[in-house]
Amino acid sequence: MNRAVEYLLFALGFSMALIVALQVFARYVLNHSLFWSEELARFLLIWLTFLGTSVAYHRRAHASIEVVFQRLPRGARRAALGVVHGGTLFFSLIMVVFGARFAYFVRLQISPALYLPKWIPHSIISIAGALLTLHALAFLVRDLRRKEFSCDR
Repeated sequence: MNRAVEYLLFALGFSMALIVALQVFARYVLNHSLFWSEELARFLLIWLTFLGTSVAYHRRAHASIEVVFQRLPRGARRAALGVVHGGTLFFSLIMVVFGARFAYFVRLQISPALYLPKWIPHSIISIAGALLTLHALAFLVRDLRRKEFSCDR
């Protein structure tokens, strides 16, 4: 699942770079602005940000203080991992619930340039929350069963 998200991130990032380059070319060379490009690039950036968060968490590339964690006694390491993964699980479930509520709230609104229903770009909040929930559950179960604890895989 994470590999598919990484491929999607590449496609979204490449598409966004291409759209922005096309907009710059059209604006400064052709003297004609592409009215839809800024909105699409913004939506792609939002999706990149939320999906990138789940990939960073899965790869354990999120911010952490490893030197403090390594100096903790074994029992405290287990508790620290439980707090980190439990907190991530809590906040990712909030993302799922309130992201779905927000997408439902904007379901009748249409984006001005693309005429895209706004629930589509805003649904990424719940999607990313679901991915983070799965990762947090997997890490929580795995790390609490482990005998040795480190920030690495």
